[in-house]
Amino acid sequence: MKKEISGVIAKVSGPAVIAKNMIGCKMYDVVEVGKLKLIGEVIRLDQDIAFIQVYEDTTGLNVGEVVCSTNDPLCVELGPGLLGGIFDGLQRPLSEIEAITGSFIARGVRVHNLSRDRKWHFIPNVSPGDPVEAGDILGEVQEKENISHKILVPPGISGKIKKIEEGEYFLEEEVAWLENEVGLKMYQRWPVRVPRPIKKRLSIERPFITGQRILDYLFPVAEGGTACIPGGFGTGKTVTEQTLAKYSEADVIVYVGCGERGNEMADVLHEFPQLNDPKGKGKLMDRTILIANVSNMPVAAREASIYTGITLAEYYRDMGYKVALMADSTSRWAEALREISSRLEELPGEEGFPTYLAARLSGFFERSGRVICSGSDKRIGSLTVIGAVSPAGGDFSEPVTQSALRITGSFWALDTALAYRRHFPSINWHRSYSLYFTLIKNWLNKQVNPNWEKNRERVMKLLQEEVSLQETVQLIGPENLKDEERLILETCKIIRDSFLAQNAMDPVDATTSLEKQFLILDNMLFFYDKTMEILKKGGIFQDILDLPIREDISRQRTIPESEFLKKAEEIRKEINTQLENIIKK
Repeated sequence: MKKEISGVIAKVSGPAVIAKNMIGCKMYDVVEVGKLKLIGEVIRLDQDIAFIQVYEDTTGLNVGEVVCSTNDPLCVELGPGLLGGIFDGLQRPLSEIEAITGSFIARGVRVHNLSRDRKWHFIPNVSPGDPVEAGDILGEVQEKENISHKILVPPGISGKIKKIEEGEYFLEEEVAWLENEVGLKMYQRWPVRVPRPIKKRLSIERPFITGQRILDYLFPVAEGGTACIPGGFGTGKTVTEQTLAKYSEADVIVYVGCGERGNEMADVLHEFPQLNDPKGKGKLMDRTILIANVSNMPVAAREASIYTGITLAEYYRDMGYKVALMADSTSRWAEALREISSRLEELPGEEGFPTYLAARLSGFFERSGRVICSGSDKRIGSLTVIGAVSPAGGDFSEPVTQSALRITGSFWALDTALAYRRHFPSINWHRSYSLYFTLIKNWLNKQVNPNWEKNRERVMKLLQEEVSLQETVQLIGPENLKDEERLILETCKIIRDSFLAQNAMDPVDATTSLEKQFLILDNMLFFYDKTMEILKKGGIFQDILDLPIREDISRQRTIPESEFLKKAEEIRKEINTQLENIIKK
């Protein structure tokens, strides 16, 4: 029996509450505050004084009201019913809250995180007498058409199966019993601030395929890696993350809307349930979990939403799935940390952010990885974390962006100038980078084409030469450049407009396979090489500009995948034919 710990409110400052007489309370214990039993979490202790961040609106709280500790940390429920769900930052299902309170969330609402009214058909994977350990698969539940939910033995539990049967079960019913009389249910609870256990972390060896050409080809993120998307207002952070959620190769998507504008999150909630899953049958929402904690919700719950999201993502990783977490945005989380820190009168760091900002960010991103999951069978799962950052005024020197830059392996810098030119995704190819390419280049060269690395290096070099030539053009004008230099500018324009740019609203251009990416770029470089040879032999630059094949090269991205291989070969043949005509001329 847990000892009941209760105190009284001594001070209220926005979402921060100070309670006294809290002897015996532990760090990060969940507490119930006031008459409405608002949910809060202990974030600092000083003798019998507890500093609490309350995850609900504290309006109307009075000094002297009771504060009771639950003696448990903030936990989420992990089991069937998560996929397709829309939760708030504390994993409360918004649909059930709406049924109780209407359009606006009332304070002090209590609902189960997972439905207790639905039965699930459980199919066991083990038999009586079989030994099991933490992380082993007890059985499976067909949660969605494309996703089989594996029921795992909770951490810290092991033994021999005494009883297990196939059938229809509620979540609160035991589906298996061990010989030591421990009953196992289809769900488990886990504290959000504690990373779930793994057997072994694996090295980086393959890319996380996004379907976005500029990312997959120039600045790839590894499977189990981390990426940061910083950008000012209107540069397309949210659309980029939503595009990655729709078209990346992940089996399960966890999308966290942390402090974002309500209308943007409303678009996500409206759009995702209607989208067909590009990976197979059903809807995209069938393998997606949405966590909505928008800007008008209590600020303290933003921090919880990030931890809630990554814990749910770890759970599906433990089943052996490829999971991607989209955090939009970590800046709003950092702002919540700053507000709570200031109300607790902590020593501020740079720009008022708490001094432990970098430690919190690294602790979050380091929960990514490609791992051998716990359990006796060898399951490999991965969790890739992609976080958006919203620096004020697009200033990348601010603390959140700089901390994320030091921590993450891929840095996709969004550019306001590109966004104003309607070039999307507006990723600046001169400021972005990837630390993963050297680790995954062998996989790309082997699985896609041996010339993948060579072509990437050539494109990066051409784009860099373009910068130098543009400076010269501003001084003397393009007509005074050599024909070879003008060809570089023309080739880079084709690469920028027809390869690096991508239309997220076009059903064909929204996503591109690795094979198609390589062939599009290879044809562009082939055209450049052949025309450069002609210029060196005395050819006329204007004749090259007048070639009809240039239009076909620029429109390669609009060719459907099913027709592309044949069309790409035809384009290459036509390049040779039209260039031969120039030579004859």
